[in-house]
Amino acid sequence: MHNEALEPKITLNNDVKIPVLGLGVWKASNEEAATAVGMAISHGYVLIDTAKQYGNEAGVGFGIKSGLTIAGKNRDDLFITTKVYSGDQGYQASIDAIDGQLERLQTDHVDLLLMHWPVNNLYNETWRGMEEIYRSGKARAIGVCNFDVERLTDLLEHATIKPAINQIEFNPLIHQQAVVDLCHEQGIQIEAWSPLGNGKLLKLPLFNEIAAVHKKTAAQVILRWAVQSNVIVIPKSVHEERIAENADIFDFSLTADEMNQINQLNEEHHSRWYNDYQWYGNPDGDPNRIMKA
Repeated sequence: MHNEALEPKITLNNDVKIPVLGLGVWKASNEEAATAVGMAISHGYVLIDTAKQYGNEAGVGFGIKSGLTIAGKNRDDLFITTKVYSGDQGYQASIDAIDGQLERLQTDHVDLLLMHWPVNNLYNETWRGMEEIYRSGKARAIGVCNFDVERLTDLLEHATIKPAINQIEFNPLIHQQAVVDLCHEQGIQIEAWSPLGNGKLLKLPLFNEIAAVHKKTAAQVILRWAVQSNVIVIPKSVHEERIAENADIFDFSLTADEMNQINQLNEEHHSRWYNDYQWYGNPDGDPNRIMKA
């Protein structure tokens, strides 16, 4: 299935183009990730987002290979993202880790490599390693995740190459406006993880009211709000119906009044998981899990 709206449209600060919507696979097992990625590709998805910390890079790689075969597409038709694991932070460690990640993903490069967390006292050296990975051609673009204003400002003072993306927790209840403003000033694209608030937002009356007007679902309204806010979204799902539904947001637009109503929901309250993690290490996930034979 071809969905032109899922093709790369947003131009990053190094002229690489990225789709505005893709598939996330956080908390998916290798088997679930393999199935979901294959289904997503069959529904026209181009952007696939994983991470070593998720422990499912091998499953994603399997899903990419099978999905491309079924869809009759090539590797270059996809935009694959993975992330530097916090346990691999540091200059040489990040460089040493990338080949194993590429092997699990069954590719010789990723389209985007992100630093998963700004581990204190290491993130600048990690970024220097990522710059080397970028120059080697093993990543077409590099960026960061979960950087606040303080740490992003520090990184920019030390970096040779400016991050292309900052992937942050962003949804109608969490705008992180100071971070967003800094990224806009610096030409860094915002990408949202957990754009649906782990599903909790779907129960709020406002989204269901707006959805009824447009004959859409609450999830589609929320994703449309993010896209109209110039934010890339990577909703996670392992269910084919939801994967298809999440991509069906390009045939309607929210009005200025609807956008404003949703904007008013902002609480700037991060999830407990985010606050517990902070800047130090890896709370969960086993990056060494592999596909079962």
